[in-house]
Amino acid sequence: MGKPLTPIAALKTTVNPAAMSGLISASIADLHARAADHYAHQNYEQAAAIYEQLLLADPMAISYSWQLGLMRLLQGHEAEAQLTWALATAELDPDRFDQSMAELVCLLETTAEHYVQRADPQTAWLIRQHLREIDPENFNNLLHLLQLSLSLERSPVETLVELDVTKRLQTAPSSVDPDLLWQVGRSLLETYPHHPPIAAWVEASLPYITTPPKWVGVMLLAMVKVSRIYDNPRLAHHYAELCYRLDPHNSEVILRLSILHQEVFQFDQGIDFAKQYLAGAQTPLHQVMGTAILLRGLMVTGARWQEATAVLQQQTEALETFLATYQPESGTFLDASVICMPMFFYPYLRDDPAATRSLQNRLSNQYQSSLYDAIEGNASGYQPYPLAAPVSRSRSTLRVGYISRCMRMHSVGWLSRWVFQHFDRDRFEVYAYFNQKTEVEPFSQQWFADKATRACCFDGDILGVAEAIRQDEIDILVDLDSITSDHTCGVMALKPAPIQVTWLGLDATGLPAIDYFLADPYVLPDEAETYYNEAIWRLPQTYIAVDGFEVGVPSLRRDRLEIPSDAVIYFSVQVGFKRHPANIRSQLQIIHAVPHSYLLIKGLGDDKAMRGLFEQLAEEKGVERDRLRFLSRDASELVHRANLGIADVVLDTYPYNGATTTLETLWMGIPLVTQVGHQFASRNSYTMMRNAGITAGIAYTPEEYVEWGIRLGQDSALRETIRMQLWRSRQTSPLWNGRQFTRDLETAYEQMWLRYEAT
Repeated sequence: MGKPLTPIAALKTTVNPAAMSGLISASIADLHARAADHYAHQNYEQAAAIYEQLLLADPMAISYSWQLGLMRLLQGHEAEAQLTWALATAELDPDRFDQSMAELVCLLETTAEHYVQRADPQTAWLIRQHLREIDPENFNNLLHLLQLSLSLERSPVETLVELDVTKRLQTAPSSVDPDLLWQVGRSLLETYPHHPPIAAWVEASLPYITTPPKWVGVMLLAMVKVSRIYDNPRLAHHYAELCYRLDPHNSEVILRLSILHQEVFQFDQGIDFAKQYLAGAQTPLHQVMGTAILLRGLMVTGARWQEATAVLQQQTEALETFLATYQPESGTFLDASVICMPMFFYPYLRDDPAATRSLQNRLSNQYQSSLYDAIEGNASGYQPYPLAAPVSRSRSTLRVGYISRCMRMHSVGWLSRWVFQHFDRDRFEVYAYFNQKTEVEPFSQQWFADKATRACCFDGDILGVAEAIRQDEIDILVDLDSITSDHTCGVMALKPAPIQVTWLGLDATGLPAIDYFLADPYVLPDEAETYYNEAIWRLPQTYIAVDGFEVGVPSLRRDRLEIPSDAVIYFSVQVGFKRHPANIRSQLQIIHAVPHSYLLIKGLGDDKAMRGLFEQLAEEKGVERDRLRFLSRDASELVHRANLGIADVVLDTYPYNGATTTLETLWMGIPLVTQVGHQFASRNSYTMMRNAGITAGIAYTPEEYVEWGIRLGQDSALRETIRMQLWRSRQTSPLWNGRQFTRDLETAYEQMWLRYEAT
């Protein structure tokens, strides 16, 4: 390309002294110096006048034309600049054409970089756009334009399309600067990873990447952001596959790829990658995570229960080894996923809360201990409560913060929204923290942000989020996620509020930083006090209440399902990993015993595998396959609720009951059969039915579950009685009184604060 030129007299070696002898006003050197000074002070008009003088004196010095055109461009006279360069180009000697054009390209590149250094990206953008016209094959210039689009807050996606950068990469450009490619790639992945054209650009860049570890590191972060914050598992899966192409032996990539295969319903591939990760696990921690993702893969299919049970035992042994041997490295701490992933599926496979809670409590203690050790010498000086000074509240109001990634169209969102609707604004300030979010969805805006005293989104590291909550001076922080979110877990472990509570989510976390777990008289047995880390705070009637649910127009009809109008329809609506084979056998035993009955089955999972499991067990129980109907997901929650109305009886799952599904069933006035266990997850339906005033359908053994299922199927009068009771309960039951529930909750918060002040 030739030696770079600057706009300030880079042409001294090309000056013809004889041609300049007619200049009277100044020497050549003086003219160059004056042009340089004018340029430095952005007096482009004066600098252009000097280059015109120089060009008149020596028309063959093509570099003066390049400089003159540049000065006119900087004046904003783009057409004149282009004309200047075009006229000069037309006069070029063919033997010197390439060299002279290379000089112009170098001049524009150097000047553009000069303006970047001067923090003037707009001028640099202008110059590089003209450089693109002059040298359209200069791919690195396109990369610079992409980089500048970020500085100018232009849409990089639009710039990618406009410049056709991805296609240009695919056609093998002659030269790609790998360092520049990395700089641009890192910026795009850190700021716009959720746009599919960015992922396509990254894929086209793979052949030119010379430092795979750096790219994999930033792509993994982008992938997590896309999956968690932007809720796009398919795009996240694409990033994971790109990482795997760059580094197929990276254990973190294999771990993420296993999870994301499961998220996009590629269940067998997810299990294969989980086994690959586990095979390479060298430490007890890696073995814990390996068994956890393998268990996850087996469970989400909804059909591989025997394998899952064996892996759960393997995982328990790995956890015990880890807890006995773990020694944190200085300055490092465990990720909260060490709690969330391994402990998630225990209540789906067994109803043994004493053993499960003991294991989870020890794991949570280990995690929080390692976290506190790591932040002890942190430069920010952050100290979790109670290490921080006790709070003395000067406000007359209590400030309560709710943190969750699920305050949206999600079970947690549907159930918790009524607290924001009804809270007493004279006594409480309520903050809504949308964790791992960058913007609020319309539902979240309507039901949470608009109702809150203050609402904000968080998507940063756990320490930054905790510090932000601390600055808000929250008195009571309520976690709505529990172990369904490792990020929320991490924030709660840092204890940014003096009082911390877990509500909803998935049982309690076991973190020592959590003071209370909200329950009621039914959802936990009395002995639960002995195996929870948290103090159990029992609300007087129910741990959850709603004013009701919106209901849409049903899409299910008996005739379309080829079910006679006088048949009895049983309905089971749950995700695949709630469908324990023992419970399926009980359901099929009911169908077998009730003539002219059908079972409708709906829920997420591996449809083919789950259908195979049901049909296999149906054959064992002597139930004809044509009495089973497998349904796809509904278009919305509103349609789902309306479709529940087709059922005569809903059959709950065990050992993990429904929660939101149970509330929806009761709201629709449909009899329910549930089996009560010992753990929180197996007592949700029990407390909801008790609070709705219904005892018919509550079983304490598998045998009672079958008996109630048969009785409700055969006794239409009993079904009608229950329906009427449920319809009447809408006016009388604490389950449907969100306002009273909020008052009970607020009383609990005030008592918690009084207890805190007394200690």
